[in-house]
Amino acid sequence: MLVKWIRCTVVDRRGFERGQRKWAGLLGEPGFRGQGGGWSRGRPDVAHVFAFWESRAFYDSFMARSHDRLASAQAGTFKDAQVRLFDYRFDVKTGFEPRFTDADLLRVALCRIHEERAEHFVLMQEKVWNPAMAGSPGMVRGLFGEAPGNEFMVLSMWRSAAEHGKYRTERVERLALRAQTEADVAALTGDVVDMEPSWTV
Repeated sequence: MLVKWIRCTVVDRRGFERGQRKWAGLLGEPGFRGQGGGWSRGRPDVAHVFAFWESRAFYDSFMARSHDRLASAQAGTFKDAQVRLFDYRFDVKTGFEPRFTDADLLRVALCRIHEERAEHFVLMQEKVWNPAMAGSPGMVRGLFGEAPGNEFMVLSMWRSAAEHGKYRTERVERLALRAQTEADVAALTGDVVDMEPSWTV
């Protein structure tokens, strides 16, 4: 599965949201699995959208054929669009599906890892972080993806901000020590996203 992450700064909120609903046109596309997103909690003008495709080939075909027609509805409503593609590596918890209807909050972390530590980082994700997240009440599902250049994405879906907050305060520091995260990570950025149900395709 291919995961596309789009992050952009919105300059015309109403126009952007109107255009976002036009992406319902993705539903007939071969290989399309789902799309959802919402607004950053920390920066209210930043929007995040996550799209899921069965494979790179299906995605490339869509980009060549239908993308520009659907995207035209949002022209001029945002700036600074950053697009990243990740290959799905494994689930966080079990049975990941690109469904958004049962989550209120998304947490996305982008990790750039020192090359010689990439293998260790992936192992710690499986052995330390995944079980901790999977065991957290309120964590619905998630995935771990990889992009060229030792970049990794951890995407997790949560029932509510309160549930996510509990997990953070109780666990993160202790887990980071156990996983030797500081030694692995060259750069870490991320965001917490309030889901916008009308954007779900």
